[in-house]
Amino acid sequence: MGDTDVTTDANAPWLIVGLGNPGPEYAMNRHNVGFMVADLLAGRIGGKFKRAGKAQAQVIEGRIGPPGPANRRVILAKPMSYMNLSGGPVTALRDFYKVPTANIVAVHDELDIDYGVLRLKLGGGDNGHNGLKSMTKAMGADYHRVRFGIGRPPGRMQVADFVLKDFGSTERKELDYFADRAADAVECLVIEGLERAQSTYNS
Repeated sequence: MGDTDVTTDANAPWLIVGLGNPGPEYAMNRHNVGFMVADLLAGRIGGKFKRAGKAQAQVIEGRIGPPGPANRRVILAKPMSYMNLSGGPVTALRDFYKVPTANIVAVHDELDIDYGVLRLKLGGGDNGHNGLKSMTKAMGADYHRVRFGIGRPPGRMQVADFVLKDFGSTERKELDYFADRAADAVECLVIEGLERAQSTYNS
């Protein structure tokens, strides 16, 4: 699939998945920016994450968007399985809530984009991202992605070391702004569609 909209049931729920690793030691890692955006969206919805039954995830159910046809039912989720096993919890939530795959949004860190830059798309490869790799293996690639740029590691630092380190002090000065913008992009995608969200937030 390319960067095109897919027609789905207007009444079907959306599953917004922030990707990351559970535990306080990972909380500020670059790899956990999906969790950070999910936490911001949780604050906007006005709920608290709760364990999701048999699924290895924390979820919040709520609605976003203005009253009327644009209002959307959403399930906000943070898999608790560790990044490289994200596909299992996401698939379990998709099946339980009866969410079309095209109504799933993965929010994740992206190495090949400069820090703070966003790219939204539908489908495509995993670009070596273990969370996406697990999700695609479990349910195919035809879900939306909100890609949050973290840039490439400096010098000879290994990718695995870079993504599992906290954001640097300079990065943290702008992190709140960039994460808030990513949350805005997720809302725009769900309410107004991919094309509008891309034209507004792909920079």
